[in-house]
Amino acid sequence: MHEHDHDHGSEISPMDARVRALELILTQKGYIDPAAIDVVVETYEKKIGPRNGAKVVAKAWRDPAYKARLLKDATAAIAELGFEGRQGEHMVAVENTDLIHNLVVCTLCSCYPLPILGLPPGWYKSAPYRSRAVMDPRGVLNDFGVTLAPDTEIKVWDSTAEIRYLVLPQQPNGTTGWSEEQLASLVTRDSMIGTGLATKPGSSA
Repeated sequence: MHEHDHDHGSEISPMDARVRALELILTQKGYIDPAAIDVVVETYEKKIGPRNGAKVVAKAWRDPAYKARLLKDATAAIAELGFEGRQGEHMVAVENTDLIHNLVVCTLCSCYPLPILGLPPGWYKSAPYRSRAVMDPRGVLNDFGVTLAPDTEIKVWDSTAEIRYLVLPQQPNGTTGWSEEQLASLVTRDSMIGTGLATKPGSSA
């Protein structure tokens, strides 16, 4: 899996500025360790948070009836697994196929399904990603190491405070009969945003 670690120079909101100022003061006074905070944030961003979404995807891969419910009413289907809450309302699931690849962006801010994917990555909130995902989605995917067939249609979905999207990635070949736990291990955060694909068996996530 290719991680997209480029610095996009994202804009800092007033709230982000206040948080950073408070963190600086507390660090200077010796109350907090920035390195420890970074570890916690990274854990929730890349490991703990996306596991909920991975369980949803894995169940959809294993259970056709659940998949149908997910595509019809994602909010209710996700709630069946106990994943709901603020910023997890009004969910819509969009499915990747051989002919269609879905990509999620929030052009106005950084709306993100926290109960399903955890904390949003820094690049998701950046102005360059938000604009290029709309104007040049294929180029953005190439930046993430995802090369699609020329005839694959790319659909870009703009999240809002009213609607948030979950990409249902394609199930990797060679995983028929796998358990939901095994399948969930192949589902990455980026594959549920659309900037990545599910991990192939035998590859490291």
